[in-house]
Amino acid sequence: MSCFPCTRPRLKDVRDYDEDIDPKSTDSSVGKKGKANVNVSASGKKGSSVRAKGKESNVARSFTFKELAMVTQNFREANLIGEGGFGSVYKGRLESGPIVAVKQLNLEGLQGNQEFIVEVLMLSLLHHPNLVNLIGYCADGDQRLLVYEFMPMGSLENHLFDVEPGQRPLSWTTRLKIAVGAAHGLEYLHCKANPPVIYRDLKSSNILLDNDFNVKLSDFGLAKLGPVGDNTHVSTRVMGTYGYCAPEYAMSGKLTLKSDIYSFGVVLLELITGRKAIDCTKKPGEQNLVTWSRPYLKDRRKFAQMVDPLLEGQFSARSLHHAVAITSMCLQEQASFRPLISDIVMALEYLASQAADDSRKGRSHSRTSSSPSQLDVRKQGLENSIS
Repeated sequence: MSCFPCTRPRLKDVRDYDEDIDPKSTDSSVGKKGKANVNVSASGKKGSSVRAKGKESNVARSFTFKELAMVTQNFREANLIGEGGFGSVYKGRLESGPIVAVKQLNLEGLQGNQEFIVEVLMLSLLHHPNLVNLIGYCADGDQRLLVYEFMPMGSLENHLFDVEPGQRPLSWTTRLKIAVGAAHGLEYLHCKANPPVIYRDLKSSNILLDNDFNVKLSDFGLAKLGPVGDNTHVSTRVMGTYGYCAPEYAMSGKLTLKSDIYSFGVVLLELITGRKAIDCTKKPGEQNLVTWSRPYLKDRRKFAQMVDPLLEGQFSARSLHHAVAITSMCLQEQASFRPLISDIVMALEYLASQAADDSRKGRSHSRTSSSPSQLDVRKQGLENSIS
């Protein structure tokens, strides 16, 4: 899925990022000594470094292009595991043994050096079990490559859309587990980083999975430091993926933490429906997932009609109703009405634990429901929100 081509920054026009990156530190951010010595400033103020509470920054290793060519067997097509806005991703093995994913910048692509710098910067300073681990980078000449831990199950979209015959679809329990993992990663960015970090590119292709469907968020080239002090938003050019961007951000360029919440709501909607955020193969009126879903979200009697048919009814009505309620609140057009990520985490954790319990006990989708007090999201009971 392509991003907004008309709003992508050109390499000669990077003022959008100059707000967040101390220009004096840009060169040293990918230095020859293998250290990511960067100073990120909030709203252009020097000396205000983004950091995780109680965490020290890990040092990403500097690779030469020759080393990474050897790791990927000279970027063999057989090792190609994905392609995106940044470039191609190859599977490889380091000399020390670990399997890695190597992402190579397409020099003629939509993303460029500034996204590369932001990615190295963010993942060198921010560390959490639900964020992908940056092992190193390469900045030889005009070559720009990033080296990550390898995620064997690929991305969420590989398991949610266009499921191959014989491929086992994601169960309801697994979908909620994935939602919880993504929410934890977003909560870390919003609540633990100082200043907070706005992800700005949350989508199913950036949610990576291990063999147990544990989540790691990836691709931080568009991440932005959030508002600090008395500021309510960050003003920036609109960047992101069509179908996931919050309406107020797409229209005005005013970016807040609640912009990420809207994107998270779109991902939840994808998990529930099995439909893509934007699908041009659908007939008019159904191509935009959020637009298509609005009539269903307003009528609880229609909730079951929007569910991914691949689930074959293997979920409880109670769990579905609450999941739809959380999704609907995330997709509120007015940003102030959307819940905080900490409240979403609380609600989803409860739903996931209940779904896992139902699965163990073999309960069916016909089970009646009751609304637990733990699902209170920003002082709005989920029972009221779906009535």
